[in-house]
Amino acid sequence: MAIAAAGRLNFSRSLGSVLNALEGERALERIVRGKKTQMTETSRPRAAVDRIDRRVTPFLAGHGLTFLRLALGLVFLWFGALKLFPGLSPAEDLAARTIDVLSNGLIPRSLALPGLALWESAIGIGLMAGKWMRATLLLLVVQMLGTLAPLVLFQDETWLRFPIAPTLEGQYIIKNVVLVTAALVLGATVRGGELTSEPISR
Repeated sequence: MAIAAAGRLNFSRSLGSVLNALEGERALERIVRGKKTQMTETSRPRAAVDRIDRRVTPFLAGHGLTFLRLALGLVFLWFGALKLFPGLSPAEDLAARTIDVLSNGLIPRSLALPGLALWESAIGIGLMAGKWMRATLLLLVVQMLGTLAPLVLFQDETWLRFPIAPTLEGQYIIKNVVLVTAALVLGATVRGGELTSEPISR
């Protein structure tokens, strides 16, 4: 009888161990299932963003440079044309004085502003047409160097505290750095460069 009792006790213990193990497996399965559900719920927004990216990015890669070229051309044509009409461009006085200093007085104001206006307008037309890009970008870079010159030539007017606090005129000039950078991006396309929507594997 003692042997039978011991057998029953061992059986009960074994059964209890098996049940405990099964319960542990179920608990582990519930934890894993919960984590999978949580990961699925978290990944849904990411998947939606990824789908949008895959639709939008090829469009931007295919047309972004064209938009940049047209926008840059519009700015140059617009601001250049304003200089043909006295009093419409807020930069005309500073531009005329800059040309006077850079040319050592050889170019009179009566020629400086119309010449600058035609120069900028030609850049704008070239960019918007997408033709003669090498010449157009060269004109743009040279014009931008002249545009940035007042930051050095007329520091009293372009800086509240040199070189960290520009005046409103100084800010107007400094923003041209963005235009120069945009021209550099367009310059990379002259020999057939382009944007791609996915990394190019090598």
